Amino acid sequence: MPEHDLPEYPTVRAAEGLLRGRRHGGHAVFRGIPYARPPVGALRFAAPAPVEPWHGVREAAEFGPTPPQSGPVAAAPTEGTDWLTLNVHTPDPGSVGLPVLVWIPGGGYIAAASDDPMYDATALASAGLVVVSLNYRAGVEGFALLDGVPANRALLDQIAALHWIRRNIAAFGGDPDQVTVAGQSAGAGSIAALLTMEPVRGLFRRAVTHSVPGSHCTPALAAEVTAALAGRLGTAPTAAALSTVAPWHLAEALTALSADLPGHGGRWGAFAQSGAAVCPVVDGEVLPEAPWPALASGRAAGIDLLVGHTRDEFRLFTVMTGLLGTFTEQDAATALDLFAPQPDGPDAYLAAYPQASPDELLEAVRSDALFRMPSLQLAEANTAAGGTSYLFELALSSPALGGALGACHSLDVPLAFGTLDSPIGRQLLGDTPSPEARAVSAELHRAWVAFATTGDPGWPAFQTEGQLTRVLDAHPRTIRYPEQDARRIWAGHHPAAFDLR
Repeated sequence: MPEHDLPEYPTVRAAEGLLRGRRHGGHAVFRGIPYARPPVGALRFAAPAPVEPWHGVREAAEFGPTPPQSGPVAAAPTEGTDWLTLNVHTPDPGSVGLPVLVWIPGGGYIAAASDDPMYDATALASAGLVVVSLNYRAGVEGFALLDGVPANRALLDQIAALHWIRRNIAAFGGDPDQVTVAGQSAGAGSIAALLTMEPVRGLFRRAVTHSVPGSHCTPALAAEVTAALAGRLGTAPTAAALSTVAPWHLAEALTALSADLPGHGGRWGAFAQSGAAVCPVVDGEVLPEAPWPALASGRAAGIDLLVGHTRDEFRLFTVMTGLLGTFTEQDAATALDLFAPQPDGPDAYLAAYPQASPDELLEAVRSDALFRMPSLQLAEANTAAGGTSYLFELALSSPALGGALGACHSLDVPLAFGTLDSPIGRQLLGDTPSPEARAVSAELHRAWVAFATTGDPGWPAFQTEGQLTRVLDAHPRTIRYPEQDARRIWAGHHPAAFDLR
């Protein structure tokens, strides 16, 4: 159907009932569609419950309410508790068999909101993709370990959304057998976890993971974190007790605990420096084991995987906290002790970077431990499991703050979506992005579309021997993986679950 023939109020019949969307940018957009019942009342901290069908036509013009968020830049509370919703942006609901891209937003596992303008899917839909974005429970609601309720409820929410897509996406013009899941940071970490979970098999064909975090924790640590959180609130660390605390108030308590994490370093080790007080729990049931060993050992099957990281992953966090340029030799030594692989990692970093300043050493080891090596090793493990992996590094620097951010965490997201004019896009790339930034954006955007459509982003697959990697900067090139010192230091060391010291 030509775009000028799209009605102003396109209507689609989903399995649960009729939906009326809106025409937007020549496409059809349906927002705030529930894929599970609101997780409140008796359903608080429970696995997602199937959404109830509705009668008549349900308006799908507005994003659903934002789930409770934690963190220093969390969204403000919104009215409504219909938090488990998704949005569909399609070139034409009358199409048949279009490839589908499912965006799982990230935010340190403590925040996630699909309505960020940076995630606007207009450019991707214009390239022929049906794009789905979703909300899920983050923070305490989604990840806190509580007795008597499932662990990793956020991952269960994501699985419920994928089941909804499997049932319904053909009605929006999409192919349920050609689904690619995509995410960055905590969204990418969620996808890495999904790769190991048997109930997900058949729900997606490919995956795009940017800046995969190595953050996951043991049940013992997660239980202590829940106890500490409950102690701040003067209540018991149980689902029953915490369910009496208003969700947004509970999210605020998690923000405070996350800010106070460094004070728990003696007991919680590296987790105390992670910045977020929850993450996926390797509980042995919902999440049987960490993704890297599961894939590398053959206990999980490989798939088509596009994975990448930025060159200066941790720089964003040192700039945001105002600590860039203030780190001492003791700070660097502590970071090496906490984050480098033991027992030889600290000395190996000192030998590999003999002229590095404390800032550079700290940034290198934390970039590697938190994002770069988990991303590289996910590509390696997926290849070992029989999948096809494609790897990239973003080396284009942000011009913001006089270039202080470098090629920082999150810079890749507006580049891939083509949302350089979004608020975060402008913060990172300026009001008038450089020709180099536009060229990198065009290449990364094309890579997403090509990968979701054919499984090939446009450069050679990563293999253990050649390690071919696409480096995206002013002069894009395909070379041997550029972070060879880090790869050598981390060889044989998969990201380990945070645990008690």
